[in-house]
Amino acid sequence: MANIHEDVERILVTEDELREINRRLGAQITEDFKGKKLFIVGILKGSIYFMTDLTRNIDLPLEIDFLGVSSYGSSTRSSGQVRILKDLDKSIEGYDVLLIEDILDTGRTLSYVSEMLMNRKANSISICTLLDKPERRAPDVNIVPKYVGCDVPNEFVVGYGLDYDQKYRNLPYIGVLKRAIYE
Repeated sequence: MANIHEDVERILVTEDELREINRRLGAQITEDFKGKKLFIVGILKGSIYFMTDLTRNIDLPLEIDFLGVSSYGSSTRSSGQVRILKDLDKSIEGYDVLLIEDILDTGRTLSYVSEMLMNRKANSISICTLLDKPERRAPDVNIVPKYVGCDVPNEFVVGYGLDYDQKYRNLPYIGVLKRAIYE
C-alpha cells in the first residue's frame, strides 16, 4: 500500500467542499449558541479532523472534550454494541452540548451517547455530523441531527477522519473505498 489514494474508487467530497461545509456549519452554530454555555464533545476517533476544522469556524467561547466510542471494530458494519472506551473528563451539567460525529449511519451509537449525556443533566444535546447516510438509519432509532455537512450514498467512505481498520483517516477528502480492499 504505497499510495493510499489508489485505494479510493472515487472522491465524494473534495477538500474545497469540506472547507465550505466547515464555514457554513461554524456560522450556523455560532448563531444558534450565542449566549449559551457551549461544550463540544467529539466522538473519537473519526471526528478529529472535522471537529478541529469546525471549531476554528465557531466564533464563541467553548469547551471541548472527547468520548471514545466503538461499535465497528475492524468491520465495515456496526456491531450494534456500543462500548465507551474514553469518557468525558468533566461534568457537562448545565452546558449546552454539541456532539460532533464523522458519519451518522444506523444512528445507534449517537442514540446511545445522546441518552447517556442527557442523563448527566446537560441543558441540551444537539448533534452535528459531517456526513449523513439517512437510508442506513435503523428503523428503531429516532435520531435527527441539527447540523449536517452533507448526505452520502450507502457506500463505504473513508478520509478526513473516517477509516477502514484504522487506515485512510489521513486522506484530505471523503472517498469511496474500493470494495477489493475490504471484501
